[in-house]
Amino acid sequence: MLTDNMRGALLMMASMAAFTMNDAFMKTLAGDMPLFQLIFLRSILTTLAIGTMAWYVGALHLRIPPRDRKLIVIRAVAEIGSAYFFLTALYNMPLANVSAIMQSLPLVVTLAAALFFGEALGWRRMTAILVGLCGVLLIVRPGTEGFTIFSVYALIAVACVTVRDLVTRRVSGATHSMMVTFITSLGLLIAFGFASMSVDWVPLTLHRASMTLGAGVMVVFGYVFSVMVMRVGEISFVAPFRYTGLIWALVLGWLVFGDWPVPLTLVGAVIVVGSGVFMIYREGQLKRRIATEAKLRTGIGD
Repeated sequence: MLTDNMRGALLMMASMAAFTMNDAFMKTLAGDMPLFQLIFLRSILTTLAIGTMAWYVGALHLRIPPRDRKLIVIRAVAEIGSAYFFLTALYNMPLANVSAIMQSLPLVVTLAAALFFGEALGWRRMTAILVGLCGVLLIVRPGTEGFTIFSVYALIAVACVTVRDLVTRRVSGATHSMMVTFITSLGLLIAFGFASMSVDWVPLTLHRASMTLGAGVMVVFGYVFSVMVMRVGEISFVAPFRYTGLIWALVLGWLVFGDWPVPLTLVGAVIVVGSGVFMIYREGQLKRRIATEAKLRTGIGD
């Protein structure tokens, strides 16, 4: 019999596998299909699926507070930017390299939340973030032959996703998360629908259609699993399993594309992952301590 923590861990690994397989499907079409056309077609599939799920749970309504509307628009713009920069980098870089850079996201989000929202950040977590960012520098290696404009694109994608996640934290509980996701997906559909008009479309062969469908299905599965993760297990236990996405990226990059990162990239990836895991562990410790102190105060008050 699986515990809630183990179910949560398995769901997190399944989510990361699905998202990474989506990346592999998308990269398979690099050079064979215009990026804007591909994102637009995938967005049709994902928007229909997410819209159906939002309708099923009763989240598909327009009763959104005015403040949330602005935040959702900002979130959609950030998602559009992250999709463009991440997938452009993915088209031109090894899968594992891009994935390793994206693993720095929890570190960057925590740092940005401290800088812009004044969230508490102790010296241990701050040290973990700085060490993790040094790991990112080992991956992109600025000033070397391996550093290209697409390395910058991957870093911009991290910045865009950071904005998206920070804005998401500010959306009130009055707006259902499924509605937020649906509007964001619809924004991608509209933006890349217009963008695709600027490129010459290629015919949808069986290969192109199957890869596009596979990408769309994997994105939906990844989202569903990630939602299910939030409902089981302790976050401090489950969250580190998000880094299994890097293992999937290494395996798929090697098997499908024949890519394997150079040793410095692997060292940087290990540093980033280690820093992230430590930070998650430390946050878990702090939350447990706060919860214990709150219980003690309640007991004293009684």
